[in-house]
Amino acid sequence: MTYLGAIEGGGTKFVVAVGTSTGEIVDMESFATTMPEETMGRVVQFFENKKISAIGFGSFGPIDLNHASATYGHITLTPKPHWSNYDVVGHIQRHIDVPITFDTDVNAAALGEAMWGAAQGLSSCLYMTIGTGIGAGALVEGKLVHGLTHPEMGHLLVRRHPEDLYAGRCPYHQDCLEGMASGPALEERWGVKAYELSSDHKAWEIQAYYIAQAIMNYMLILSPEKIILGGGVAKQQQLLTLIREQVRTMLNGYIAHEAILNRLDTYLVPPQLKDCSGITGALVLAHQALQAAKAASIKHP
Repeated sequence: MTYLGAIEGGGTKFVVAVGTSTGEIVDMESFATTMPEETMGRVVQFFENKKISAIGFGSFGPIDLNHASATYGHITLTPKPHWSNYDVVGHIQRHIDVPITFDTDVNAAALGEAMWGAAQGLSSCLYMTIGTGIGAGALVEGKLVHGLTHPEMGHLLVRRHPEDLYAGRCPYHQDCLEGMASGPALEERWGVKAYELSSDHKAWEIQAYYIAQAIMNYMLILSPEKIILGGGVAKQQQLLTLIREQVRTMLNGYIAHEAILNRLDTYLVPPQLKDCSGITGALVLAHQALQAAKAASIKHP
């Protein structure tokens, strides 16, 4: 049996696992994201003596995915204290000699849901997470979306809700989507954690207004066959219903497709893999790393 290593690196916690190319997880652990050396030390420690053949790493960002760059494998300029310009891939490679594929945490989650979750059998999907930050990963024609860097869909500019006086908390853009609708923004605006707000609180109407704008933009630009909404804030059951209603209202019938007009409850959905979308997707990344290494060894024996 070939075992693979998987890492889901989040701004709040890291999840590490050992599993197989069929998506089976045989060992898993999670711990808080603290200082880089301490956190990455725990990652390496977990994989000691595990006999893994490759590692897939889905990380919070922004990150450098350009193999030709001097800072490939680094987390770049992030609001997360002490993590800016830290070489996370290099740290692993200094201790574990296996192939590694590195990508964003949301791209990994999109890949996991496409392989074994809510978007199984589809060639395109989008995974959006709403938690400590907001981000989205996209699979288009079977491939994860990359470009000049990687998509930063959590920093879209959104129209302000007419009843919302909150300034926003993004350190770069203040009232972008993440600045207005992330978990910390909810807490700062209302004075309590998101899960402490009642299901009929005004907060959820305002939250849905911002998230629906982003989803409408994603639909118009990428036209994914499925949109999956994850993250801690998105676990509030009433929120998804409100978002669907707002998406319908904002689109106003413009996308005349059956999935949007009459089946939005099966188009805009929660993760089928629940909290394991990212770590399961990291197993897919690990499998890709192993296959690429085998192909390279055949080409250059």
